[in-house]
Amino acid sequence: MSDFHSPVLSQFDTEMVINGSAVGVGNPCYVIAEAGSNHDGNLETALKLVDAAADAQCDAIKFQTFRGPDIASAYVDDDVRLPESLARWGGNLEEFYASFALPDEFHEELVGHANQRGIMFLSSPFSETAVDRLAKLQVPALKIASFELVHLPLIEHAANTGIPLILSTGMAGLGDIERALNAVVKGGGKQVSLLHCGSSYPLEESGANLAVMETLRRAFGVPVGYSDHTQGLGVPVAVAALGGNILEKHITLSRAGDGPDHSFAIEPDELKAMVRLIREAEAGIGKPQKRRLHEEEEHARRGRRSLFSSQALPVGHIVTADDIKVVRPGSGIEPMFFDLLIGRRAVRSVDEDHPLSWDDFMSEGGE
Repeated sequence: MSDFHSPVLSQFDTEMVINGSAVGVGNPCYVIAEAGSNHDGNLETALKLVDAAADAQCDAIKFQTFRGPDIASAYVDDDVRLPESLARWGGNLEEFYASFALPDEFHEELVGHANQRGIMFLSSPFSETAVDRLAKLQVPALKIASFELVHLPLIEHAANTGIPLILSTGMAGLGDIERALNAVVKGGGKQVSLLHCGSSYPLEESGANLAVMETLRRAFGVPVGYSDHTQGLGVPVAVAALGGNILEKHITLSRAGDGPDHSFAIEPDELKAMVRLIREAEAGIGKPQKRRLHEEEEHARRGRRSLFSSQALPVGHIVTADDIKVVRPGSGIEPMFFDLLIGRRAVRSVDEDHPLSWDDFMSEGGE
């Protein structure tokens, strides 16, 4: 466990609030369905993604707000040339991202539809202009993508809106995260959370390294969670079991879709199963107090041992160890008091094989 503690540790609220939902320790895991580029530039598809997230009882659906020139240059060299599997969507990064931009005119309708379905509309801005656009739409939180964690002017601008921020930390070290949080402080932000993330698409479960969530919580004192790029449901459930405050998972209407993000996303039925399993895991975690549960009372009465008479005890009999047996059910004196019964005098007759009661015996002092 890292003993790193950031100087910004006390700058932020210990929980954040997204449209009335408290996010932080002791609250349910806030589940975000990440639509990403899986709308494929089609409004009907984007609306169906909102429906899928709402039907699964996610807390929010998230898109991404950018234009091609906002996010990338047309510059090309061997280090940044797109692989063949992606090149069909553009000859350079600017063209590639332009192919998957969420059209500006979709935003208002998606926000309205999300509101109708009782789910929050969120988005990741990739420029200051996008931040301003989302602020006008009154989104309840802004997500800063892992690739933008080093874009400190963007983070400061986002913080200046006063909207709670969710920072994804893929590819980042603690120093990168601290600089990003300092930009939040500079922008006047008070509510922020951090998502551990593995920026590989897809990511093997062995690369999830969910223990980092606790490192981030201890180092920075803010709500933490995980942005998941694995293909199964085991890691998201583990996030909730480990106390993650936010879980983000890519969704698609079909993994057979034609786009770079479909193949590692989960489909609507899987999304429903994931949310159900997360809530079951949270219910199973419960509270830290160790006590007998109400559901255990019947089993305790029948299955716990207690003290019974091993033979008939007449009035005036002085109890010895041979007079007592420890058997089920738990109807008699608890076994821990075995030694306290030795030497006591029976004040009434006790049948053989009968649960013993304190009322059967005179105290050691004779009273």
